[in-house]
Amino acid sequence: MSDLNKLEASLSELIGSENVLRDEDMKEHTSFKIGGKADLFLDVDQIEHIKPCIDLIKASGAAYYVVGNGSNLLVSDDGFRGVIVKVGQKCAGYSFEEDGDKVKVKVSAGMSLIGLSRLAADKAYSGLEFAAGIPGTIGGALAMNAGAYGSEMKEITLKARVLDSQGEIVELYGEELGLRYRGSAIADQAMIVLDAELELEKGDKAQIEAKIKENMDSRKEKQPLEYPNAGSTFKRPEGYIAAKLIQDTGLKGFSIGGAQVSEKHAGFIVNKGGASARDVLQLTDIVAGAVEGMTGVSLELEIKKVGM
Repeated sequence: MSDLNKLEASLSELIGSENVLRDEDMKEHTSFKIGGKADLFLDVDQIEHIKPCIDLIKASGAAYYVVGNGSNLLVSDDGFRGVIVKVGQKCAGYSFEEDGDKVKVKVSAGMSLIGLSRLAADKAYSGLEFAAGIPGTIGGALAMNAGAYGSEMKEITLKARVLDSQGEIVELYGEELGLRYRGSAIADQAMIVLDAELELEKGDKAQIEAKIKENMDSRKEKQPLEYPNAGSTFKRPEGYIAAKLIQDTGLKGFSIGGAQVSEKHAGFIVNKGGASARDVLQLTDIVAGAVEGMTGVSLELEIKKVGM
């Protein structure tokens, strides 16, 4: 019996064989719709199982990578040799607790950011309007300090419970989270978010709904939502706007294979159909090289590369 078979059997015993998939096609689990097969794919069934799953994987010596909704990932065409651990909808949960004008939100890592923002709006709780169109989970949103329209997770996060790289469950408060533009101590130190506590405020439901509609209308107008993509391809260079730099190179609409610099928003690379990870990487290299050659500004990828 191979080591992978033994690991599969152990994980199946822990979380059920229906949640442990062999040779799973990763293009089915990323918003880019790109990626080869993972040796094993775990759809973790509850938060309490994350630590024992990771303990089993580490003990086996297998490589692993934790994902949420796969909304900012580029997975290798060759897939992932090891275990992809999904902390998604099966690990979603939330509760609201009012305290005067403040509202504390306890939320599990697999909860959809879009779903939580919708629930908050329905209760007239303000603070998550910016997140209404961000297609990630709470865990992923904290790891990258997700933000939009001038707001970010840092502004509403009180604390998070995480599994650290040593396999210990710890709580991080405020500045300990290291939340910054598209980064955090969570990502830096390969921690896994288990759950978090956010703070919202009571507000006016009509105003909250209007703000969400304004943000969503802007997103639909400006972003290439009609094609698979992984969100903003590059981080915003200090003092510049990545999309403007790319557009100025004349590469808007340029394509390699099925990957294209969006004709709608140059900050996005989209999958026009059948794009490979190789297509995307070649395209990002050309774009970054053109921008640096023209302006001297280095672009850093915001999308995360997996298996490469």
